[in-house]
Amino acid sequence: MISKNIQFLRKKKNLTQEALAEQAGVSRQTVAKWESGESAPDLESAARLSQALDVTLDELASIPMDSDEAKENASHGRHVFGLVTVGDKGQIVIPVQARRIFHIAPGDQLMVLGDEERGLALVDANFFLKVAEVINHGEK
Repeated sequence: MISKNIQFLRKKKNLTQEALAEQAGVSRQTVAKWESGESAPDLESAARLSQALDVTLDELASIPMDSDEAKENASHGRHVFGLVTVGDKGQIVIPVQARRIFHIAPGDQLMVLGDEERGLALVDANFFLKVAEVINHGEK
């Protein structure tokens, strides 16, 4: 996955392998090996790559950005943000891209909704309260 994303993002930014290699502090041959899937960047190199390509590490390593699934979801306002891990107290870290797109900032409150067949959903608490208020006023 990361190999396809490196190549896709490099081309999207109109960078040559040489230019990306320079920004990432590696050789052009190294970038070529990453793009072909012959090798993968270590964490330090991946961090430099993500900066050069203006994406998060999650985005760099997630579902290939040029895949049909990613294109179809993004075209309908749907996104795949990658995996999150549930901590021992139930906490999760919302990926940076998701926080940017949905304007989630520290201190914001989210309502957790659940459907046993479809799973969990996070909804902005203010939006949820406004909808509840409209429903409540509509019943009177």
